[in-house]
Amino acid sequence: MTTSEKAPRYRRILVKLSGEALLGSADYGIDPAVLKRIAHEIKDIAALGVQVAVVIGGGNIFRGAGLARAGMDRVTGDQMGMLATVMNALAMQDALEGIGMHARVQSAIRINEVCEDFIRRRAVRHLEKGRIVIFAGGTGNPFFTTDTAASLRAIEIEADVLLKATKVNGIYSDDPVKNPQATRHARLTFDRVLNERLNVMDATAIVMCRDNRLPLQVFNLNNAGDLMRIVSGEDVGTVVTND
Repeated sequence: MTTSEKAPRYRRILVKLSGEALLGSADYGIDPAVLKRIAHEIKDIAALGVQVAVVIGGGNIFRGAGLARAGMDRVTGDQMGMLATVMNALAMQDALEGIGMHARVQSAIRINEVCEDFIRRRAVRHLEKGRIVIFAGGTGNPFFTTDTAASLRAIEIEADVLLKATKVNGIYSDDPVKNPQATRHARLTFDRVLNERLNVMDATAIVMCRDNRLPLQVFNLNNAGDLMRIVSGEDVGTVVTND
């Protein structure tokens, strides 16, 4: 039996993509080739009957925290960052629809002319109908990252797992780019991630996952097919749980 023929491990997942994931080899904006590849991977997963939600950051367009350090009002900067996530979400929606998928963008900030407001029951209904739901606008509040938004939305829609896409294939003992001797952890607990301050998601997001017993799996988005392998139950990246 091939990977694509295996019964999916999860019924409903939430995939957290950073804005930088959409950059590809560019310095700014969105690489259409990367966007298309991600859309095809999501389509392949949905074809198995898995319900897929997505949260996208906005760092490829704008980072509010960075400008806040340079003197901009933090609330204003974060609000600009939220708008950047809406732009990325609309791009992902278009890419999915371009390959025959039904997708909906729901925003935590009101921008009705271009997407829906976030309504939990409506989001769940979209998922049940096989639509891809893309959550934009973070939590709708300043001072919270899109990692926290991903944890929050995953808990709200009762996802089976939160899949965090990064540039490396899991959580390491040290920065693998700077330290070639760094080792990958196959499994970790949320408490260990917090106590050792392992740089995977912000502490608020980790605590939310821990307190709601939501498993977290960290993987390398650049490894084509890893999403499918995770859904099929293969050992990919790092799994973080309560135990």
